[in-house]
Amino acid sequence: MVALIDYGIGNIRSVEKALRHLGAPVRITRDPDEIRRADRIVFPGVGAFGDGMEAVRRLGLEAPLREAIDAGTPFLGICLGMQLLFQVSEEMGEHQGLGIFPGRVVRFPDGMGLKVPQIGWNQLHRQRPHPLLEGVPNGAYVYFVHSYYCRPADPSLVLATTDYGLEYASVVGRGHVFGLQFHPEKSQAVGLRILRNFLTLPKDPM
Repeated sequence: MVALIDYGIGNIRSVEKALRHLGAPVRITRDPDEIRRADRIVFPGVGAFGDGMEAVRRLGLEAPLREAIDAGTPFLGICLGMQLLFQVSEEMGEHQGLGIFPGRVVRFPDGMGLKVPQIGWNQLHRQRPHPLLEGVPNGAYVYFVHSYYCRPADPSLVLATTDYGLEYASVVGRGHVFGLQFHPEKSQAVGLRILRNFLTLPKDPM
């Protein structure tokens, strides 16, 4: 069973639809026991970092998410779900995240002529081969909607980058835990390929 985490942050139906299209047995849940039993976890989200972490903690999801990660359950964070994997965000003050990955979430800088948020298609630049990106061409386009980006403290976490006035991490991963800054469910064939790759990854305790 794929646990699609519902913590009240954004519309997750498009993610559910994409996973079901790939034949995945999806269950939208916020039940701690279902999260612990899941074969893999997808952690989506849109909106503000602080609101997201407040919801995770209020619903009692932080402990079961950590337990599932420690048990080796493949885990995929999407957009805000990726950002919440990091230690801290500077969005509307400083907020502590899950701290699975070292690093900060920061805003695109002013004064660079950038439209913020970044909305639309942009490219992935692969940094090294990885099964999550198997079959995804270097330079493939995916769909983004975000004003903040992740700045990992460990460069080895970065699987792919994207250029938007600066180069930032758009795909991260270590062991069985991954993050996508873009929306695979809105990224057509490339997004579906990445989701399919995730669904076939084995368990790999950190």
